[in-house]
Order: sequence, then structure tokens, then C-alpha cells
Amino acid sequence: MKLPVYIGLLHVGERTLAQSFRQLADGHGDEPDVYHLCHTLAQQCDEHERRLAPIVQRYGEQPDDEPERFHTEAMTQSRSGPLGLLRDLQDMHTLVAFVDTTWTVVKQAALALRDEELLEVTKQCESQTKLQQDWLSTRLKQAAPQALLVAS
Repeated sequence: MKLPVYIGLLHVGERTLAQSFRQLADGHGDEPDVYHLCHTLAQQCDEHERRLAPIVQRYGEQPDDEPERFHTEAMTQSRSGPLGLLRDLQDMHTLVAFVDTTWTVVKQAALALRDEELLEVTKQCESQTKLQQDWLSTRLKQAAPQALLVAS
């Protein structure tokens, strides 16, 4: 069974998202919505990781034997200025999309296993992750004109 591979991807992915949302918040603290909402979203990711703990206990985690093609590395520093914000939002959107599709895959496994606990965790966490992705998309659209047409 390869489910432990994807549980491990979720575990690391949620931790990475939490760290990255905090970096985005701190790096763009001059944007009040980014600062406050990113800290809230980081707390959601912390909660997702906490909710995964019993699942990790039950199924375990294991590294994949495939070479990594996509790395979920946390943001370690933020870029500056409007263009930097735009690029950082894009990076976050990519990370969130990776975690979102991983939740989808694990939810499908939960359905096949008829594991009600895992299914409930995946449904709640996946819906919050989709909201994170929606906010990032909206914020990208808001930041793009300023960064691309006005800022120099």
C-alpha cells in the first residue's frame, strides 16, 4: 500500500505551507490583509497537521522511492516591493495547489478504504485548502496591475 507516501506528502506539505504563510506575512507586513490573513492561514495549516497525527499513527509515513520532481520547500525569505509580493503569492499558490491535489488523492483512498475518520479529515482540510487557494488567486489578481503596470 502506497497511502503512507501521500500521508507523508501531506504532513510535510502542511508544515511547509504554515512556515511559508508566516514568511509571506512577515515579509509583506506592510500589506495589512496579507499580514493578518497569512497568519490565520498558517494556523489552519498547523491544525491540519495536528489532525493528520492520528492518521500518521495508523498508516505511517514513508518516503517515495521515485525521484522528487516537485519539492515542497518552504519560503525562507520574501522578495521586496510590489513585484516581489506578486512572485511570492505565485510561489504560495503553487505550494497550496500541490497540497490541495494531495488532499484530493488521499480523500479518494479514504473513500476506497471506507475509512470514515480519514474521510472526515480530508473533507475538512481539503475545503480549507481550496479557500486558501481561492484567496491567493484573488490576491494575485489584485496585486498584478500594481506590480506590472504602476510599480517601477
